[in-house]
Amino acid sequence: MIITKTPFRMSFFGGGTDMPGFFNENGGAVLSTTFDKYCYVNVRHLPRFFDYSTELSYSKTERVTTVDDIQHPAIRNAMRYLDMHNIRLTYEADLPARSGLGTSSSFAVGMLNAFYALNGKYAGKKKLADEAIYLERTLCQEAGGWQDQIAAAYGGFNRINFNADGYEVLPVIISPERKKQLNNNLLMYFTGFTRFSSDIHRSNHETAEEKKIQLREMLALVDEAERVLTDKGADLDDFGRLLDKTWKLKRQTGSKISTGSIDELYAKAIEAGALGGKLLGAGGGGFFVFYVQPEKQDAVQGAMSDLMHVPFEFENGGTRVIHYTPETYIPKV
Repeated sequence: MIITKTPFRMSFFGGGTDMPGFFNENGGAVLSTTFDKYCYVNVRHLPRFFDYSTELSYSKTERVTTVDDIQHPAIRNAMRYLDMHNIRLTYEADLPARSGLGTSSSFAVGMLNAFYALNGKYAGKKKLADEAIYLERTLCQEAGGWQDQIAAAYGGFNRINFNADGYEVLPVIISPERKKQLNNNLLMYFTGFTRFSSDIHRSNHETAEEKKIQLREMLALVDEAERVLTDKGADLDDFGRLLDKTWKLKRQTGSKISTGSIDELYAKAIEAGALGGKLLGAGGGGFFVFYVQPEKQDAVQGAMSDLMHVPFEFENGGTRVIHYTPETYIPKV
């Protein structure tokens, strides 16, 4: 039996510039972190006593006799890609899917990690990131960028640069005290709305040319935000003000990024004292993160009392195998 533990990510700056259609011509960069909410993938060989060969448990249960009969596209394509057969797979998560935290990519990375481990093989961070991108974007034909798979595989607080040759992952080096201060100044809330990020990306693709101006400005903010974090003399509160700026730019990149309800929630937080914030992920729902100075947090908490507050801590590790039981006996018929 194999159990993998894969973190979810929180993207602060540069979202949208991780799309190949943009970064192949303009370059791209994302500033993001993983945090202490995870998905768990449990995989084992299925004993051959059953009248089905594969059992899957996620938001529903599937029992099939051939891989081609699997309804879940990521599982079906991953099993084909790695030639997996006769397994039982279970998925669990700390937070809901389709919520802007890269949950589907964390699942893809954790599943591939589990499949390799079940076959007695080691897959490094880059291999898992590359193959998760290939699985979701090529095999499953899901629209979107590359940042989620990379963040889930590598973990930690990173700047990820993109260009026509690929990507590089650069850890953001800041003091533990400054990192803790940033963590303490961020509040995250669940809007209650979920959506498929690929649907948001597809709906906004028609305006790809017009939104390049905003994306270039959002790309420039990655440099500014990184400087605020790494320059000990910089005012950390500027990180919150830059979040407000990038959210306003992001809202201009597609009609489905925000809604009237989401705009109202954001306005309430700002009026209560938040310096800035953004909707995580592609837009349309999911989680909000706000930068709020300590003395204003009670007021913001009050203004957001209708929403679920989600405490979190930054984490440093990417996907990993947390339980490994070698298969010593597989009954044969």
